Amino acid sequence: MSNSIETKLAGLGLALPYAPSAGGNYVPYRINGDTLVLAGVISIHNGVLTHAGQVGGDRTVEEGYAAAQVCALNSLAAIKDALGSLDRVREFVYLAGYVNAVAGFTESPQVINGASDLFVKLYGDAGKHARAAIAVAGLPRGATVEIQVTVSFNS
Repeated sequence: MSNSIETKLAGLGLALPYAPSAGGNYVPYRINGDTLVLAGVISIHNGVLTHAGQVGGDRTVEEGYAAAQVCALNSLAAIKDALGSLDRVREFVYLAGYVNAVAGFTESPQVINGASDLFVKLYGDAGKHARAAIAVAGLPRGATVEIQVTVSFNS
């Protein structure tokens, strides 16, 4: 726990899960120059799906927010796996957020804030990113949220 981002994470009462593995014929991340592109992650914590169901149906916006935070923790675990340290992140570039929601649901941004807020708490302005927050009819394994993150990093 020597690096400052992991210390901040612990100060929030949170811990990294183990890094997610690919669930198919793809890789968990790809590095191109000083850019790290992560595969999409759902709210699985150490192998267990923590949030399933549709927001606006059997799940609330608050539960969706919590699911997005679990997704953010998975993304951070993947970043650490790829870079060796969370402190190497220069900035969060882009976050695509998908919310499993009922038809007509319009509060996807509030749900995806669960991920965005955590990145900003940990990284300050460097945690702010361009973003899309999209409601969809379903996600893998019935997950409530999926996010895909791109960061730039220092050598």
